[in-house]
Amino acid sequence: MELANLSVLLVWGAATALAIALIAFAVDLSRLSGAKVDARDAARTKERVGVAAGGPGDVPGLVDGASDTPAAVSGPAAGPVSRKLAGIGMSLSWLAAALLLVAIVLRGIAAGRTPWANMYEFALVGTFVAVAVFVGVNTRRDVRFLGAFVSGLGVLFLVLAQEKFFVEAMGVQPALQKYWLVIHVGVAILATGIFTVAFVTSVLQLLRDARDNGSAVLGSRHWGWLDHTATPSSLESLSFRLNSVAFVLWTFTLIGGAIWAEDAWGRYWGWDPKEVWSFIVWVVYAAYLHARTTRGWSGSRAAWFVVAGYACVLFNFTGVNLIFNGKHSYSGL
Repeated sequence: MELANLSVLLVWGAATALAIALIAFAVDLSRLSGAKVDARDAARTKERVGVAAGGPGDVPGLVDGASDTPAAVSGPAAGPVSRKLAGIGMSLSWLAAALLLVAIVLRGIAAGRTPWANMYEFALVGTFVAVAVFVGVNTRRDVRFLGAFVSGLGVLFLVLAQEKFFVEAMGVQPALQKYWLVIHVGVAILATGIFTVAFVTSVLQLLRDARDNGSAVLGSRHWGWLDHTATPSSLESLSFRLNSVAFVLWTFTLIGGAIWAEDAWGRYWGWDPKEVWSFIVWVVYAAYLHARTTRGWSGSRAAWFVVAGYACVLFNFTGVNLIFNGKHSYSGL
């Protein structure tokens, strides 16, 4: 039990690291917003001075209306903005991923089995996958603008796991003592973690689309950081790639679950609530991928599809387990 207790402490350590990372990322975005507004004000002041001195033509690099364009605020007036806080957030995200990995391993050793047999463990490993995907993608392209959202969800999931889903580390019933627990549930967790990062990316895409289309709410000074995220098309492309990988994994989850069900219960499909909602998740994401690749759905319509799909994923994990009584219902809650 000492290993199990140490695992719990490490989970709280990971949650603390993510909470501090959330603050660092949020302050970084706030500073970007402030720099954006200050640069715009400086550009407008410079333009007014130019007009008073003889018109916009006397001010190099400025034309009519230029003060409202991104180019005007990214010039010398804007000045460099330090991203040290974003770097601190990334370091803390790496630390949180490492702490979670050790916590998961210790949990498995203490229980004497694969550490993803209940809702508590599913939440821990799913959060680890989401954070690992985030820091992994950041090694290939700068996605630090996702940090506040990924770390925020990570803190939420870990706190819920510790406070609402926690069960002691112990063995599992004979039906779960199969290698399919490693494969079927493990792949489902991988897919869920990737779906989480794709969801965050699509939410940012929706915010950028609304901002670029002149939203009065998102046009305030507090949303200036959106100009420092990727373009909506880049965000949509990243979300599509992540969802494509997760969808393949979720497809294997359904197939593996059917094979395991036949071995354990003597049938491939029995309309169990978990089976039904897992299939609904698959249908929603299949429709999203089909609509985007063959029907030309893009932009906000595609992003809302991703949001709907992730809502189904969350309900499949929480609502189905806690509301409906089926063969997949977890014990010990």
